[in-house]
Amino acid sequence: MLDYAANGVAYWPVERIQALFVRSCEKLGTDPDLSLDEYLSDVSPEEFWKTVKTNLQAGRVRMVFVADEIPNELSRIVEFLNSQMDPAEVFAVEIPRYSGGGLQTLVPRLIGQTAEASTRKSASPGGARWDEPRFLSTLEDNSGAGAAKLAEDLIHWSDERGLRKTWGRGAQDGSFFPILDHEEQWYAPFALWTYGLVEMQFQYLKERPAFASVDIREELRQRFNSIEGVELPGDGIERRPSFRISLLARSDSMASFKATVEWMLDHIRSGDAAA
Repeated sequence: MLDYAANGVAYWPVERIQALFVRSCEKLGTDPDLSLDEYLSDVSPEEFWKTVKTNLQAGRVRMVFVADEIPNELSRIVEFLNSQMDPAEVFAVEIPRYSGGGLQTLVPRLIGQTAEASTRKSASPGGARWDEPRFLSTLEDNSGAGAAKLAEDLIHWSDERGLRKTWGRGAQDGSFFPILDHEEQWYAPFALWTYGLVEMQFQYLKERPAFASVDIREELRQRFNSIEGVELPGDGIERRPSFRISLLARSDSMASFKATVEWMLDHIRSGDAAA
């Protein structure tokens, strides 16, 4: 157990974990992206996997021994390690089985979660929604003042178009989603991330009436790809492809991006799903 934890990055590269997750979903007959979306709420899969990688690299893991009987020696080891290790956690779960009168009962007992360790390792304040000042400051730190200025332009432009501003709750990476609410549906034309990406929301758009058509999503992809440097892949109309926000630094590129988003909004509001 300790060997695996100490070498987690080597044993469990995030790419392998992703591949195993996809394989498990395929066996269950479920869609990996949808399954992850249901679990993550308003956190993007990209942010989730990035956090997984960061946690592994930082040794932020939880080790759990599970058995019908936990020997006293192992209990002492678990309690000692959990009191000394930070941020890693070590627990043991003993699940003895009791039977009688034709009934069987499993009674789990958690070992290692002392009050001192729990208090010391309690999660730091996180999950709070981002706001514009914090978002732009973090983006500037990550990608420079130019990127922050471009994002600020798009945030204010979205506000002027009456789009609902939505901020993510990522512990490390912030996100901004301009939302159009139309006929009991929400549409996110794009998303901005503090690591300097503009993310197109085809995966969600395809579930909405206005963009259910493959042809209309392909037209949208081509419109974005007309911007110099933007190369959304063909299968991007099923996913959430992205590009660097720095590609919008040229005034004509930013104008083309805004014009394409305007086209999206007009299409949604027209109610013509076959346009």
